[in-house]
Amino acid sequence: MPKRELYISVDVEADGPIPGPYSMLSFGMAACGTSDGRDFTPLDPAESTFYAELKPISDEYVPEALAVSGLDRDLLAAEGREPAEAMNAATAWVTEVTAAANASPVLVAYPLGFDWMFLYWYWTRFADTGSPFGHSRHLDLKSLYAAKTNAMVTRSTKRQMPPELLSDQPHTHNALDDAIEQAELFQNLTHWPGRGNP
Repeated sequence: MPKRELYISVDVEADGPIPGPYSMLSFGMAACGTSDGRDFTPLDPAESTFYAELKPISDEYVPEALAVSGLDRDLLAAEGREPAEAMNAATAWVTEVTAAANASPVLVAYPLGFDWMFLYWYWTRFADTGSPFGHSRHLDLKSLYAAKTNAMVTRSTKRQMPPELLSDQPHTHNALDDAIEQAELFQNLTHWPGRGNP
């Protein structure tokens, strides 16, 4: 097994709160750094990316959730990628970038729970080999910030983070844009020494 980890920032746009009854409409991934447990080496997250827009898997959706992404369900139903094809292609991309880095993949998200729920369900349901991250190789940036600051999780939102941690990229709700933005937050958090609460 490789002795390094490759961190892959991932963002999901969905039309409801849970997978199955509702659909993952798009997701983006960006390779953003490697670590051997001692040294972290950042990568330009815009250089190695994956993006997919998917056909909805049900007729149900929450209008407010759909509005966040700005995606058109009717257009996706006609032109989106089949979930099985998209998830297998995503697995192939993860396999390729981790092999090139001689590393094991670790998924990075903020907040992890929502994105991982959709991705793991889709990989388990549609991909031939399941999740390329297994069931637990993932890292929540909100928890990382809380641990570095000795802060409550409820006080570990981006609004409460110091400006030097935040990316200069805009938060567009395009899944790939947001994965790149989040990758820069992860890089900044990784190098940041943290602080204790008074």
